[in-house]
Amino acid sequence: QVQLVESGGGLVQPGGSLRLSCAASGRIFSINAMGWYRQAPEKERELVATITSVGSTNYAGSVKGRFTISRDNAKNTVYLQMNSLKPEDTAVYYCNADEIRTVTATTYLELWGQGTLVTVSS
Repeated sequence: QVQLVESGGGLVQPGGSLRLSCAASGRIFSINAMGWYRQAPEKERELVATITSVGSTNYAGSVKGRFTISRDNAKNTVYLQMNSLKPEDTAVYYCNADEIRTVTATTYLELWGQGTLVTVSS
């Protein structure tokens, strides 16, 4: 069984930084794209950033220049470095993995983590 486990959320003051991590557990052979999404109260879930297996990245306009997504393929882990945080960045952040293949040839088309809360407030 494959799972995504996020960590690193918390409370931070405006202008501060946080680093989120998401590790995929299980007997994984490969993962295509990985990414971060967020959902603020009473809003729909939105894309924050994605990264392909070869390192191509895509960012939402609202976080470009402030957030950096990266991944360690050997650890099946994706990171989100968030700098210059703003109150409007407050949300539950979800990790997403696309097309996960296991060593037993099972393919998971898409998986989501349980979410980690980021609160930006003074």
